[in-house]
Amino acid sequence: MRVNIGEIARRAGVARSTVSYALTGKRPVSEETRQRIQAVIEELNYRPNAAARALKEGRTRTIGLVIPPASQRLTDMQLGFVATVVDAAARADLDVLLSPSGGEHERSFERVVTGRRVDGVILMEIRLEDDRVTRLRQSGLPFVGIGRTSHPEDMTWVDVDYETLISQCVHHLADLGHRNIALVNRSAELVAAGYGPGHRAQAGFTRAVAQRDLHGVHACCADDAQAGLSCVERLLAEHPELTAIATINETAITGMYRALAQAGLAVPKDFSIAGVAAQHLAENLDPPLTSADVPTIELGARAVELLIQRIADPGSTHRHLLAAPPISLRGTTGPAKPRA
Repeated sequence: MRVNIGEIARRAGVARSTVSYALTGKRPVSEETRQRIQAVIEELNYRPNAAARALKEGRTRTIGLVIPPASQRLTDMQLGFVATVVDAAARADLDVLLSPSGGEHERSFERVVTGRRVDGVILMEIRLEDDRVTRLRQSGLPFVGIGRTSHPEDMTWVDVDYETLISQCVHHLADLGHRNIALVNRSAELVAAGYGPGHRAQAGFTRAVAQRDLHGVHACCADDAQAGLSCVERLLAEHPELTAIATINETAITGMYRALAQAGLAVPKDFSIAGVAAQHLAENLDPPLTSADVPTIELGARAVELLIQRIADPGSTHRHLLAAPPISLRGTTGPAKPRA
């Protein structure tokens, strides 16, 4: 016989709602009635499902992970964060609800915020001024950012120090004798919308170029190989003196390689590239990319840990983790070779 709340209610001589209240504690039930219900539960060996247990605790045992719109191809780095968050949540006995945001997906995000589906949210791809952060703060729902706004003290977050890392890439290239370097950023639309990594990378590039008295060029590039090819073709045509690129656009890198090969430039003999990328991507390019390898496993797991802490104590002090891994020297940077 299938054991459910209805059968328990029938045997205990109470309404289904009374059994529900006794299980969840949502409303008070007399001690006599509670004991009668408990006796039936023990007799039938009934075990409430996970949803009922979570409701009794006032928790869903689910966290939300807000990702970029589904229409956009996730980068290797973004996929790494998603996989790590899901894995870390599973180890904490939590489920993960994935929700895209942006454009036509705003209703999905709003359902996560208001629908009591999750105990807290991890938010990816944060802008300097981000309406989603404002909305989450207003809602009171605990959240953690993978990324930060221009007011980082107002939230808990983990992030990559793009400003420092791109600056280190430029200094590395300058140490090799490169005097004419381009920054290949993310798309113009993302940068115009206030995408944090894009703005911080540009700031680090500008600072390092000034410190080393270099000639620097900034270019935006969409997140795909064809865009990378077109971007570098344009850079070489407009700035024939260039001998190196620093980039945070890992999805476009294979296209950059093709553009250089088609121009007759060997990497790293004739042209150098350094950037910020996911480690497995950097290692599996040909040649392997000299890069600051983003620690997605550490950052994703830390984001889950911080969110669990905020769910347990929403009023706790905001905490931050800013990662600046060293540059791993591989096969795409070498001494500068002057170009005609």
